[in-house]
Amino acid sequence: MFYEPKNGHGLPHNPFNAVVTPRPIGWISTRGSDGADNLAPYSFFNAVAYVPPQVMFASTGVKADQGDTKDSVSNIRDTGVFAVNIVEYAMRDQMNASSGQMTRETDEFDTAGIAKTDCTTIDCPRVAQAPATLECKLTQIVALPGAANFAVFGEVTGIHLRDDCIVDGTFDVTRFNPLARLGYRDYAVIRDVFSLQRPDD
Repeated sequence: MFYEPKNGHGLPHNPFNAVVTPRPIGWISTRGSDGADNLAPYSFFNAVAYVPPQVMFASTGVKADQGDTKDSVSNIRDTGVFAVNIVEYAMRDQMNASSGQMTRETDEFDTAGIAKTDCTTIDCPRVAQAPATLECKLTQIVALPGAANFAVFGEVTGIHLRDDCIVDGTFDVTRFNPLARLGYRDYAVIRDVFSLQRPDD
């Protein structure tokens, strides 16, 4: 099968998200200039550079009360900071509960029953029990082709690692089992890992 996205795929559901998988989930927490806290998961998320460490996530939807985007991007535009919380399998239901469209005044931490605490280097909340959190200062927001498509880039200014996830000096993902996004309504969990040595190592 071959298709050009502009002409449609003819399948019951869009296969694009199922092709580019698995994708890490960036559980983005922000605080608005009015002090309102927000938490939402984004599966268009990844690390993009080592030095300085940088990450990105993309928002591809719109809320009626935010004009051209969602609460996360709106808050980041106003404050210039955000936090990326890593999602573990044990918190899959809370992550999913925070994904619904809610009013700007609604605190997803409270709605989903998620304990929060403040970040250290930025004025922003974070998921208290997350295996890891990346505190980020905005570097740029890029408008992408299409309606309400924005890529948000940030420099990581602080990193929280949960103590039980550090084993023999390494951050061990098998201690918390990261959740990953697949296509459609499907997810995956990382339980097994293996190593490969590069030819020039």
